[in-house]
Amino acid sequence: MRIEGYASLWGVADLNGDVVQRGAFADSLAKTGAEGVRMLWQHDGREVIGRWDEIVEDERGLFVAGAIADWSGQARMARAVCGAGAVDGLSIGYRTAKARKHGRLRVLSGVALWEVSVVTFPACPGARLRVVKGLKAA
Repeated sequence: MRIEGYASLWGVADLNGDVVQRGAFADSLAKTGAEGVRMLWQHDGREVIGRWDEIVEDERGLFVAGAIADWSGQARMARAVCGAGAVDGLSIGYRTAKARKHGRLRVLSGVALWEVSVVTFPACPGARLRVVKGLKAA
């Protein structure tokens, strides 16, 4: 099942008070590329559900595209719930490389990206995926 969407949006405060600045992922992605970023289920490192093959910064945010596999029970569950439209959130797992405070917010200008998870409740409410091929609910 092919999915794509935005894992992070520029300039939007998430529910934890973090705001990602455009360009924050550039150094990390230059080092690892998409192949160095894991696709997880709900940020669980034991639940690799697929593979990202495209991760790019564009004018809106961090765009990701990849495929959810069928190699495990959890991957098959992720395919089913995403295909049915029951789960459509994306969320990033990272280490902060550079940040500054701006009032109550933390502005992230450097982020070492480890993983992008398919999640039920994304910290950034606009971080959503869509199914682009396979198993879409009718």
